[in-house]
Amino acid sequence: MRLIFSGTGGYHPNQRRHTASLLLPDIGVALDAGTGFFRVQMLLQSDHLDVFLTHAHLDHVCGLTYILVPIMTGQIKSVRVHGLPEVIDAVRRHLFSKELFPVDPPFEWKILEEGQGTPLSDGGLLTWMRLQHPGGSTGFRIDWPNRSLAYITDTTAPGNYLPFVKNVDVLIHECYFPDDLCEWAEKTGHSSSTEVAKLARAANPGKLFLIHVDPQRVDDDPVGLDGIRELFPNTWLAEDLMEVEF
Repeated sequence: MRLIFSGTGGYHPNQRRHTASLLLPDIGVALDAGTGFFRVQMLLQSDHLDVFLTHAHLDHVCGLTYILVPIMTGQIKSVRVHGLPEVIDAVRRHLFSKELFPVDPPFEWKILEEGQGTPLSDGGLLTWMRLQHPGGSTGFRIDWPNRSLAYITDTTAPGNYLPFVKNVDVLIHECYFPDDLCEWAEKTGHSSSTEVAKLARAANPGKLFLIHVDPQRVDDDPVGLDGIRELFPNTWLAEDLMEVEF
């Protein structure tokens, strides 16, 4: 299974990172649609696309407006956008209001149902849970017969989601703040480095990839990677367009 990090930053894009979007290009699945979502049309290996939104904050949804052209030209034949009812409602009413975006996109809007998973085209099953974050957020997990992936963004580690991500092959987790700014994590509903590392050590994933880092930092190590690896060695800081096989 191929995973491409289309956008790995938080809040706003900078010279190094676009905002959150992940793509499983061969099966046509995207997790979030931040500014990195513009890359979908050049990376997608399917003519259909299922987009799963964690929440409706702009840095996770604004890219939905970027794929009108590949839909109109037939490169993408169908798009389904999945989210909680309040997320779908906010995106439809606000992002796609006539004043902001004058074209009604030909999406199929799909509500994530409580207690139900979403089967994927290749036999995987996507499940979800609510996370703590101002305005709400959603964590996703995908299980296949021989691999698994979890995506946790916009929440404060450790949270209540440890059982949800336990023993996945790949854990993708936000890490907005380094430890010297950890007091801001609780204030803003985000996570800091050591707390993410502790969560990973308890969850025991095969690999941990850090995303949604502070856009004010464009240096090589905005999170204190060595300190995180002391607690959980199999950790990588994701970069835009990084590709992972798992």
